[in-house]
Amino acid sequence: MATAAEWLAGARPRTLPAAVVPVLVGVATAHAAGRVVWWRGGAALAVSLAIQIGTNYANDYSDGVRGTDRERVGPVRLVGQGLAAAGAVRNAGIASFAVAAVVGLVLALATSPWLIAVGAACIAAGWLYTGGPRPYGYAGFGELFVFVFFGIVAVAGTSYVSLGRVTLLSFEAAVPVGLLAMSLLVVNNLRDIPTDATAGKRTLAVRLGDRATRALYTACIAVAVAAPALLALRRPLAAIACAAAVVAVRPVRVVLSGAEGRALVPVLGATGLTQLAFGILLAIGIAA
Repeated sequence: MATAAEWLAGARPRTLPAAVVPVLVGVATAHAAGRVVWWRGGAALAVSLAIQIGTNYANDYSDGVRGTDRERVGPVRLVGQGLAAAGAVRNAGIASFAVAAVVGLVLALATSPWLIAVGAACIAAGWLYTGGPRPYGYAGFGELFVFVFFGIVAVAGTSYVSLGRVTLLSFEAAVPVGLLAMSLLVVNNLRDIPTDATAGKRTLAVRLGDRATRALYTACIAVAVAAPALLALRRPLAAIACAAAVVAVRPVRVVLSGAEGRALVPVLGATGLTQLAFGILLAIGIAA
């Protein structure tokens, strides 16, 4: 039986900024447009967190039963390390997705029924990342889906539930948010290139190779922290988010130094911290 601490570690808390930041920024863009329905913003946060946690447990389950996690050097893997039964981890993922579905249904009934389809697509993307007969994460499309769902969809969707419409500002703000979410997966897959290649998991990092993946990670961070300078043309205080570059320097240096394996584990947390700092600053700048 896994302990409570191991179940918490299995939820991969270092990845949770990817769920929190787009909601913060989405609420800020709604505020900039003149209207925030706070309970809907809170509900959107609950949905985002539940989908992220559900995806993490689903990934743990699917990779574990495929045998991909046997040689992992990263954070806790409940199934791969034999800490919890595969069925229990699968059920934890399903329960998280169920929470997202229930709260999302309430939001859809309060706003627009088409959000049901969006929510279903988000949950399906979370499960099929490494689950199902042809997981798209094994084909190198994980980063693209993260950019779309934890960037464009999450920011614009959060803005929509307050405003009842999608604004150009929400799309513009979603781009750097999506890039930072994408950087979390890039560095995670960079660390796992040797084991993923052996297991037949053809992630984007495996396809690009070590050097190009490090360049991709750096580009995601650099473009994201520079983007608020352009947003400042419309929302001047958005430029304060560029200050997140200070937090980003350390993980970028580690990645560019050629660090491998366990030396890259702290980079995931540092990248999440960068994303959180950026998101808070961007939200403040946009809303001001």
